[in-house]
Amino acid sequence: MKIMLRENLESLGKKGDIVTVAQGYGRNYLLPKKMAVEVTSTNWKRIEIEQRALKKGLEKEMSSYQELVDKLNLVRLSFSRKAGEKDVLFGSVSAADIKEAIDQQGFEIEKKKILLTEPIKRLGNYTVSIKVFHEKRAEIQVEVIKEGEPEEAPAEKETVAEITGGAAEPTAEETSQNMEETNPTPENEKEKTSSVEE
Repeated sequence: MKIMLRENLESLGKKGDIVTVAQGYGRNYLLPKKMAVEVTSTNWKRIEIEQRALKKGLEKEMSSYQELVDKLNLVRLSFSRKAGEKDVLFGSVSAADIKEAIDQQGFEIEKKKILLTEPIKRLGNYTVSIKVFHEKRAEIQVEVIKEGEPEEAPAEKETVAEITGGAAEPTAEETSQNMEETNPTPENEKEKTSSVEE
């Protein structure tokens, strides 16, 4: 049977589309839930008017979807994981992990719309597609780094500082004390000179 969709359905099409579906699916599911209207010769005029209205609404929807795509394209996610030889992870970064990280940035994306064929199992940089609406896709950047690497860097610097600290330059205070011991001050010179004259 021929129907016109009143809602966007991933499996069938967008609002206003006229599609053919199985009789049972149309009569028992789509029509009772008012997701579609049957196309017949008697209601064709009404269908055309409703179709035009639905298409206008769809254009507005599509522009809002495009805004979402543009925002998602700017998303950069970073995951820290333990890894062994050849940068293979002990575990993985899954679609659920990505969804959680995206949600924390204020987006609400269904897990099934994250097009990750299999979990990420190696360190590196990845581009992950997000299905926003029908043919509209966004691409986010995902970086997987070795756990502990950023924290190790400051510790190494401290170690270097400690090693060189033993042979470090003397402080200003130590330098002035050393100079006093080896070189008399001009005042001491005066005192010595005056005592000789007496």
